[in-house]
Amino acid sequence: MSKLNRRRFLAGTGAAVATSGAVGALGATAARAADPASLAEATTTVAPVPTVTPADARYPDMVSGANARLVGTPEAVKFPTTTQQVVEVVRQAVRDKKRVVVRSGGHCFEDLVFNKEAQVIIDLRQMTQLGYDDTRKAFYVDPGLQLLDVFGRLYNGWGVTIPAGGCYSVGVGGHFTSGGYGVLSRKHGLVSDHLYAAEIVTVNKYGEVRCVIATREPTDPNRDLLWAIAGGGGGNFGVITRYWLRSRGATGAPENLLPKPPARLYYYEVGWDWDKISEAGFKRLLREYGEWSKLHDDVGSPYLSMGHWVFLQHKSSGPIILVGQLDADIPDSKKLLDDFIGLMSTALGTEPVFNNLKHLPYMKATSYGTTAGEPLTNPNMRTIHKSAMMKSGFPERQIDVLYKQLTRPDYDNQYTYIVLHTAGAEINRMSPTETASSHRESPFVIFYECYWRNPEDDVKNMTWMKETYRDVYADTGGVPVPNDVTDGVYIGYPDRDLSDPNWNTSGVLWSELYYKGNYARLQQVKARWDPTNFFRHRHSIELPKS
Repeated sequence: MSKLNRRRFLAGTGAAVATSGAVGALGATAARAADPASLAEATTTVAPVPTVTPADARYPDMVSGANARLVGTPEAVKFPTTTQQVVEVVRQAVRDKKRVVVRSGGHCFEDLVFNKEAQVIIDLRQMTQLGYDDTRKAFYVDPGLQLLDVFGRLYNGWGVTIPAGGCYSVGVGGHFTSGGYGVLSRKHGLVSDHLYAAEIVTVNKYGEVRCVIATREPTDPNRDLLWAIAGGGGGNFGVITRYWLRSRGATGAPENLLPKPPARLYYYEVGWDWDKISEAGFKRLLREYGEWSKLHDDVGSPYLSMGHWVFLQHKSSGPIILVGQLDADIPDSKKLLDDFIGLMSTALGTEPVFNNLKHLPYMKATSYGTTAGEPLTNPNMRTIHKSAMMKSGFPERQIDVLYKQLTRPDYDNQYTYIVLHTAGAEINRMSPTETASSHRESPFVIFYECYWRNPEDDVKNMTWMKETYRDVYADTGGVPVPNDVTDGVYIGYPDRDLSDPNWNTSGVLWSELYYKGNYARLQQVKARWDPTNFFRHRHSIELPKS
């Protein structure tokens, strides 16, 4: 049997506004103020913020994340435990004119945090509270949490969940602000669709630091800020120190305010041996997968409760892999699953070499699925990631390029994937202007991912990825511009090449690829809440031109 080399399922990434991660040795999470909206005027003494500098033995561990290629050189890494401490850290940085970035502690695959320009990293991994706020009738989630913590605590406490990503170590901060895709998203939408409020430390045009709370209430004067946070990406407006979650239209007891997960799931891993797949079979799979995705891009689909990833791995890895889950209690669930696996087998022209099916309760399935796949989220891995939103199936020329690149005999890496991730349905029912998450027409999303261990392999792997992406989208200047086939890219997988004219010759700016028609409004929010552009990185939202 071919060796199974699947990675942990990444449906989101830590960007750079609020953060995620486990509580470490720097101290426990401190108590939080109930409503710190007036912290700018607070006169209480704030405890010193734990700080790591280059002289500290811990420093090398604090200046790189899940992508070992990226290493920062900050003067200090700050670990606040309270909103008050965040205010003080930002206030000091404003006073000292220091360049600040914010770490969510999740994946951070691009250099938005770990770079040579950042002088102070605000690392929020010590902020890890989660609970129910009876005043706001919503669940509060601190930015230092990782997804598996959130899943477990919401489910254990109230029997609810969120439609978040499939890797346990995805950080709340980057994931929530990027929209957030997961295996429950077809039925329940994006994570950002369930954001009710956020607490954020901002800097005004006078350099004054204040903490505000923005909600989605129509009468809230800060509502534009919550709109932008819900899909606008990280590192743009301030430091988010808390989120509140409540589904739109939900009322009543806490257990009714967020989605209820399936009680039982079919969790499945299916693999087809590359050596038994012909060129015609591979191309037939991509055509039929695109047709299937478009056919079932509706909330009336019997597959509404199925979420999956298809790992089109490089041939050197062994198999093509399907991983996913389906609500086991819906009518004809087992037949639906068998039919889908059969569709793939028929298209590929071969039967699976393994078909591991597990019938599990929700939390066991979630824990199993999100923590499998080591060692590919190991912080010693070097990575490059790209994405594309798909409006329709693959054009033949794109299929030709993918087959050529995934079977190239002069390239081998068992951790190179092109991942097809289910989307559509409930995600697409919401207007593209209701939140900053503008991609509401895609039945599936493509994630391009490559992992390796040794620096001497950087050029080989990065060249393969960059050339593959450029060639797939050669008809539109090397990037998936919004048109009838593609619809831009996912901000949760930030990509520096989008602003490099050597790789993006489309004439379409990175900002349009990320945000489409919402970018002008995001710029207006930026002008109001961060008028000096204090919070910025390579692809942060720009101030509008005067």
